[in-house]
Amino acid sequence: MCGIVGYIGPREATPVLLKGLHRLEYRGYDSAGVALVAPTGELNVYKCKGKVSDLERFLDGKDTAGTIGIAHTRWATHGVPNDVNAHPHCSESNRIALIHNGIIENFRLLKDALVENGYTFRSSTDSEVLVNLIEYIRTSNDCSLLEAVQQALKQVVGAYAIAIIEKDNPDRIIAARQSSPMVVGIGKGEYFLSSDAASIVEYTKEFVYVNDGEIAVIERDKPLKVVTLDNHKSRIDIKKLELSISQLEKGGYPHFMLKEIYEQPDTIVDCIRGRINEETLEVKLSGVIDNREKFLKARRIIFVACGTSWHAALIGEHLIESICRIPVEVEYASEFRYRNPIIYPDDIVIAVSQSGETADTLAAVELARKAGAFVFGISNVVGSSIARATDSGTYIHVGPEIGVASTKAFTGQVTVMAMLALTVARERGTISKEYHDEVARALIQLPDTLREVLKVGPQVESLAKIFTYAHHFIYLGRGENYPTALEGALKLKEISYIHAEGYPAAEMKHGPIALIDDEMPTVVIATPDHTYEKTASNIEEIKARGGRIVAVIAADDELVRRSADYTIEVPVITECLMPIVASLPLQLLAYYIAVYKGRNVDQPRNLAKSVTVE
Repeated sequence: MCGIVGYIGPREATPVLLKGLHRLEYRGYDSAGVALVAPTGELNVYKCKGKVSDLERFLDGKDTAGTIGIAHTRWATHGVPNDVNAHPHCSESNRIALIHNGIIENFRLLKDALVENGYTFRSSTDSEVLVNLIEYIRTSNDCSLLEAVQQALKQVVGAYAIAIIEKDNPDRIIAARQSSPMVVGIGKGEYFLSSDAASIVEYTKEFVYVNDGEIAVIERDKPLKVVTLDNHKSRIDIKKLELSISQLEKGGYPHFMLKEIYEQPDTIVDCIRGRINEETLEVKLSGVIDNREKFLKARRIIFVACGTSWHAALIGEHLIESICRIPVEVEYASEFRYRNPIIYPDDIVIAVSQSGETADTLAAVELARKAGAFVFGISNVVGSSIARATDSGTYIHVGPEIGVASTKAFTGQVTVMAMLALTVARERGTISKEYHDEVARALIQLPDTLREVLKVGPQVESLAKIFTYAHHFIYLGRGENYPTALEGALKLKEISYIHAEGYPAAEMKHGPIALIDDEMPTVVIATPDHTYEKTASNIEEIKARGGRIVAVIAADDELVRRSADYTIEVPVITECLMPIVASLPLQLLAYYIAVYKGRNVDQPRNLAKSVTVE
C-alpha cells in the first residue's frame, strides 16, 4: 500500500527520494510528498494529490536542496485523497515531519486528548495525530525526540511504519515499525530507508530489516542503532539482497503486467531450480524435509491467504488432499484471525503471500503460533515479515512482481504447492512412484509448456477487442480449475473494472444461470480432466439460453469447439498442473481487455500491491 522512502548522506536527497517513490508506484497510491531539511535549516514539505509525476511538476522551481529527507506515496485510509491529507504531515509547530504507513486505530481518542490540550489539525488523517502526539510528549516532558517517539508509540493501537525528521536536527532520521514493512539500506557513508528493499537496491545490497516494536535511529556518519520501545538495544543483522535493476524495468514491454506474464516460463525455471533432480525426478523442498516429522504427523493443514494467494491455496488444497491424503482447509486470513478458530498443536498452518507483508496473513500467522501450530510460509520476498515470522517455509523465487494484478506469483505459488505435495506424499508413502514421476516430469517440462501457451497471445489480443463492450463476465471451471476461474475473474475486474464472477461450473444451475443472455460472456475452462464431459454439458446449458462462450480447450478438442463461440487452445499436461497452463490465457485476456478500455493496467484504481492494513 503506502510507500516510504528516506535518505541521509552526502548526496542531494530529492533525486534519491523521487526515484524511490517511482520504484514504489506499483504498491498503489493516490498522493505523494517529500520533506527535506534544507542547508538553511528550514523544514520544507511539498505534497500533492496524484502521481509522483504530479509531485515532480509541483517541485519545479521549489527549494529542494538538502541531504536528508523523507518521502511518501499514500493510499487513503483516513480522509479523502487530496493535497492536505497527503504525507508528510507536520506537527503544529512545523518543527517535526512524519510519514506513516498503516492505521492508528485509537487515533480519535488521542486526537480528542490533543484538542483538549490546545492542538488543532489541518487534515483528516490519523497520521497527523501521531506527529502531534510525539511533539506534545516531547515539549511536555522536555525529552529527546527518540524518547518522545518511544512514549508515543506505547500509546498507539494499530499498525505503523513511520519515519521522522525534525527542523533542528539535519543529521538524523528516526524510523519505527509495527506490522508494516520497513528496511534500512546501508551504503558507504549514507543510509537509505524504504518499505521495500527493491526501491533502493540500486544504491546498496546491504539491508537491515526492522522488526515489530523496534526503532531505527539513523544518524549521519554514525553506526546504525536499533532499539526497542523500552530502549533496549536490538541485534543488527545485515542481510545481502541480490537483485538486478533490469528486474525492476519494463524491458521493452508497454506494461509490467505483460512483461511478467511473458516471464513465467523463466520464473518457473527459477522456482523449481535445485528442487527437482532431472535424472532421478526426486523432489525436495528443504523446508519440508527439515521438518519431516511435522508433516508426517500432521492432523490437518490450514492455508491462510488473501486474494490471488487464496486462489492458489485452493489449488493447493486439491493437490495435498489428493496426493498426500491430509485434510486441508483454506481460509481467508482476514476471516480466520477474527473467528476464534480451532487450531490443534499438530496442525500445520501454511501462510501464503506474494509480498510476505500482508497484514491479515501476518495476524493469522501470529494467531496460529500462539495456538501452538507449526507455521510454514510461502512467499516471494526474501526477508519479508512472513518469512521471518514463520517456523519454516519456502520462497517461490519468481523475482519482483511490479504489476498490481498478480500473474507470475500465482503460477509460482501453485508450482511450489505441487512440489510440496510431492515431497510430503513421498515421505508419507501416499503416492505411487509412477504418478510421482509423471507430475515431477511435467513440472520439469512446465517452462516449455508455458512458452507454447504464450503463443496464443495475438489470438487473445484479437479476441479481447470483441469484449470491451461487456459489463459483466462469468468464469466457470471444475475441480482444480474452479480456483483458476476465480483467479481469471479477479484479474479481469482488477484491471478492466468489468464485473466478473467465478463459479464452479455445476453451480450455474443454482442461480447464476438466470443472468445468462447474449450480452453476458461466459469463459469456461474445459481442458481434459475427469469432469470434462460434465463441463461440456454445462456449456450446452449456457448455449441453450443464448449465452456467448469463450472456452479454454485442448488442441484436439472437437466436442466443446462445436459449441463454443470462441476457443483458446492450450497444450495438455498432467491434470493437477493444468490450472497453471489455463491461467495464462486468462491473464492475457484480462490484460488486453483492460488495454483496449484504456485502463491503467499496472496501477488500477483503488488497489495496492501489498495490503499492509486491514
